[in-house]
Amino acid sequence: MTPDKRIHQRLDRLQEHLKQEAPILIEVVDKYRELDVVAKRMGLLAPSESYATQISWWPMISVLGTFSAGKSSFINSYAELPLQKTGNQAVDDRFTVITYTSDSEVRTLPGLALDGDPRFPFYQISEDLEKVASGEGAKIDNYLQMKVAPSESLRGKILIDSPGFDADEQRKSTLRITDHIIELSDLVLVLFDARHPEPGAMQDTLEHLVKGAQRRNDSSKFLFILNQIDTSAKDDNLEDIVASWQKALVQYGLSSGRFYVLYNKNLAVPVEDQAVWSRYEAKRDADYAEISARMDGISIERVYRIIGNMESLANHIEHQSVPKLQSAIQTWKKRVLTSDLIFVATALVSALIVSVIAGYWKGISFAPPWLETVQTNGYLKWSILVLIVAVAIFVHFFFRRFFARNIAKTLEKDSFGDLNAAFSKSTRFMRSIFQKKPAGWGRRSSRRLDALRDDTDRFVQKLNDKFATPSGNSK
Repeated sequence: MTPDKRIHQRLDRLQEHLKQEAPILIEVVDKYRELDVVAKRMGLLAPSESYATQISWWPMISVLGTFSAGKSSFINSYAELPLQKTGNQAVDDRFTVITYTSDSEVRTLPGLALDGDPRFPFYQISEDLEKVASGEGAKIDNYLQMKVAPSESLRGKILIDSPGFDADEQRKSTLRITDHIIELSDLVLVLFDARHPEPGAMQDTLEHLVKGAQRRNDSSKFLFILNQIDTSAKDDNLEDIVASWQKALVQYGLSSGRFYVLYNKNLAVPVEDQAVWSRYEAKRDADYAEISARMDGISIERVYRIIGNMESLANHIEHQSVPKLQSAIQTWKKRVLTSDLIFVATALVSALIVSVIAGYWKGISFAPPWLETVQTNGYLKWSILVLIVAVAIFVHFFFRRFFARNIAKTLEKDSFGDLNAAFSKSTRFMRSIFQKKPAGWGRRSSRRLDALRDDTDRFVQKLNDKFATPSGNSK
């Protein structure tokens, strides 16, 4: 089976699943297929790739943080089941993908259940791990596991518990999966241990998560949570601890966002001052309610995200990828033509110097002893001419390939496509060096993207009609 047919089958299976889970998105999958056609013609996507497979079609919540931050306890509390082991030390060094099951018992499945199932956002993640660290792709079960649980809180969403950030020999691969999870998640809960009020001790976590949130245009999906805040009740310094962590965020460049505070009610020991404890309870209950509301509402956010992502991709291709490719092509053309000119000029000057030294000139007349033989021998004359043209063509295409490779190295692959591959396609042997537009790009592609943007507006309006009635009339 060809890679193109394989990806089409995968999208067909996705649409089958969406018939029951989110029918409104079935047509959206077809629009992603149309977007793939534009990208593949340009070389931004390989035949085995699709923009539809680079996002999560399921509502997804990730729970990140350091060891002992209470991630597992929070998940157990939310699911109202003892799903994850808890403790002050590292109790699980794998990412756990938790989802709903109609069965009556909790089951744990290996990482292969995720890596080999195209319905989940970790399909073939082992290939990405292999690129990060050779040999790690085969150890997918060391990084991922799946748990299914009969918890109504989990119905219709995916919850991900992560290992701590405190580093081990697999740190690079762990961070690679973390980045993948953050990219796909609708909501990212970042938990910190309030028992350790020195933010400097969590430098790696802040560096990777906080700065990552700052660079994103969807930073509102990050919720920063100070867990186990009940330990500060004795000193009654909740506000001071929160302010300390907020200051740490500002130092790392994130001025927006706020901290929520939590603690496990089943493990907390109330302090004697009832007024203080009541204040802590009220704050904890209010924050937990707000966090839960965000978690319960991601199904709606997910649909808007998927539709908005399609428009974002179309805009990026036309307004960023195409101009970058055009600029790279112009740079390539200038370098090749300049090199051609330098080569021709150097060859002519060298030939002139050699001919003068050889005494082929009589005054201003060029009269080498072999000139008459060449002029009277048509075969020899054409052979020399063909040789000169062949050398010129060889040198020209040598420069084309040399500069194309150098420029391609400066173009990176990102979630919007492979600029390196697209540029290489635009500088192939049969492409004229005077072509201004990238390969696969033209009025037809531009019109197709315009139509996709119109479709996005139509989908958004359809969603708005489902959830809102600005006119006040009944639906």
